[in-house]
Amino acid sequence: MHTSIRTGHQYMLELLNQHPDRMFNKIRMYRPCFEMLIQVLRQQTTIQNSRYLTLEEQVMIFVYVISQKATNRMAMEDWQHSGSTISVVFTRICKAIASLSQTFIKPPNFDAIPDEIRWNPKYYPYFQVTIPNMVQYCYKQHVSHFLVRHFTKSLHIFICYTRAGKYYLVDSGYSNKPGFLAPFRNVPYHLRDARRRAGGINGPTELFNYRHASLRNCIERCFGVLKARFPILRYMTNFSLIRQREIAMCCCVLHNFIRLHNRGDPLFDRYGVDGVMPPSDSDSDDDDAPSSSGTARDQGANSRNDNNLANDMRDRIMFEMYLNYN
Repeated sequence: MHTSIRTGHQYMLELLNQHPDRMFNKIRMYRPCFEMLIQVLRQQTTIQNSRYLTLEEQVMIFVYVISQKATNRMAMEDWQHSGSTISVVFTRICKAIASLSQTFIKPPNFDAIPDEIRWNPKYYPYFQVTIPNMVQYCYKQHVSHFLVRHFTKSLHIFICYTRAGKYYLVDSGYSNKPGFLAPFRNVPYHLRDARRRAGGINGPTELFNYRHASLRNCIERCFGVLKARFPILRYMTNFSLIRQREIAMCCCVLHNFIRLHNRGDPLFDRYGVDGVMPPSDSDSDDDDAPSSSGTARDQGANSRNDNNLANDMRDRIMFEMYLNYN
């Protein structure tokens, strides 16, 4: 029931004009970034003010819902609108923001080596890697896929270049074979495991796994900050599959927009430190032993000789890395 003397428009003005952290806690962005988003929507989409709601209030309602994983009833209470109004606003803004995907979600240049890799002796020249941030990595085909899979570990891979060519840097659920550079199994792998050991890194295989994990940690943090900003990505069971796909697209568009226009964002600062582990999900933890999904992936693998060549290549990288380490 709409019994509050504060209207939804007044609530929006409160968030815009009071302490900046209050707005950030509600919609995960600050006022300057929000105002730029409104400007972009006015210029690049057909969405405008409705008869009773300004565009600013509509966008804030949508971002509030995905940032707080709020139910329709919760949004009704906070914004003092009917459930049907909330649903209509959510759908309109979702479609408008998703239409910006071609502008803000683009594939990377897989032939470029970032300075963070080129000038880091831990990685270069052993891994000549293109580390994808969400601007680079989550272009449309990937967004649709990881939505359906609920951010499973099958997506926690990225392109790396070794001396033998291009490979995916993958977790231990995959076999080490041509095209897939996996860590050594039955050897400590996770960053937290290596840093917990009193004696430090013990042997070449542990060194390889540690640096392998450190490099893969980048994409883990990319997904971690995305899910921390928009918790709705963890819980979308009340939406149709088509709407879930659009919501995931919107989250990535907004993520990239904030990344471009607010580099000092506190969530990016928190997850921007190497080795920071995002909150783990039960369906995204890596296993040190082969999983059933890994067994399925192994079907149709290349011949044993090809796998031996891939293992030899990994061994060469490992020993060269350890030789320069000591």
